[in-house]
Amino acid sequence: MNQGQTVFAQLMKFLSHDEFDRCVHRYDGNRYTKSFSCWDQFLAMAFAQLTYRESLRDIEVCLVAQRRKLYHCGLSGPVRRSSLADANESRNWRIYADFARTLIDIARPLYGDTDLGLDLEGTIYALDATTIDLCLSMFPWAKFRRAKGAIKLHTMIEIHSSIPVFIDITHGKVHDVSVLDLLIPEPGSFLVMDRGYLDFARLYAVHRALAFFVIRAKNNLQFQRQYSHPLDKSTGVRSDQTGFLTGQHTSKRYPVSLRRVTYYSEETDKRFVFLTNNFSVTPLTVASLYRYRWQIELFFKWIKQHLRIKRFFGTSINSVKTQIWIGVSVYVLIAIIKKRLGLDQSLYTILQILSLSLFEKKPILSLFEASDYESETAGSPNQLNLWEI
Repeated sequence: MNQGQTVFAQLMKFLSHDEFDRCVHRYDGNRYTKSFSCWDQFLAMAFAQLTYRESLRDIEVCLVAQRRKLYHCGLSGPVRRSSLADANESRNWRIYADFARTLIDIARPLYGDTDLGLDLEGTIYALDATTIDLCLSMFPWAKFRRAKGAIKLHTMIEIHSSIPVFIDITHGKVHDVSVLDLLIPEPGSFLVMDRGYLDFARLYAVHRALAFFVIRAKNNLQFQRQYSHPLDKSTGVRSDQTGFLTGQHTSKRYPVSLRRVTYYSEETDKRFVFLTNNFSVTPLTVASLYRYRWQIELFFKWIKQHLRIKRFFGTSINSVKTQIWIGVSVYVLIAIIKKRLGLDQSLYTILQILSLSLFEKKPILSLFEASDYESETAGSPNQLNLWEI
């Protein structure tokens, strides 16, 4: 790295300016722009994410304090809160969504050699949604309940990397399971879900797409056992059955055989019943797959705590989506840097160090090599360790 560049400029070097320009051109983002371009907007919002800014005024004041270094950070000039507010309101949020997806495509192969300890060939994904509360008087388009506003982040992450591969942002009333209509399942992959996604017509569509699912069953499931498989109860597995649905509607919505696995967890003293359309993996693997679903809960917890996606700089749906997608871009950018620089620190630690060093002129690696932090990697060193704080 060039020691004459600020840390912030070095971070942005990991981004493809050409790819960003293609995203801007796709939606004519710089039309009527005189000075404050889409790239300037992205840099200002990325700065806000990296340094935990609370408002547009906060962003403006902090950047003005460093105005002599703005050029060396890639910004074309001072950032005014009115210009940033107008850009967030008017420039198509899809520019930043498309750019985030290009970063996701770069990050995923970097974590491709992670071993979860499961004898599986297909990629494992976890699907879930999280709700972000909003003030209904300020965000009237996000009506959730009578006197409450909210949006939902429907997200699918790749388990072995903790990288989000699908995100859909809707108002709070949209049911979680409806997002299955937007997904194109990857043949041979495993989709792990909680029972809120138990819609047998949609699960049958996943089955016909040659993908596998693992999902918790509801207590009132109407299921007829055809035969049981031998098992070792010392592993916690209590039953492994093949059968079919007998409900008046469910039998028509899912007309083929289904596998039901019952597992008892001594740690939580709870019994779990799982459904899957995969008949080749062991019943303990089915239970283990569902256990990995917890990583998406950790992902939601992490981004809510460490990214600016709960307090927004604008009130329009375009501004909210712009801020979320740029936040996702920053998350994936740090994931790329972590792998390419071979950093052992957790994502939280990396962000904390960077947030205090953005305007320093020293190589990024020196920020971590000179630190006394011990390696915080939990499990595989190739996986993003979100929960270490």
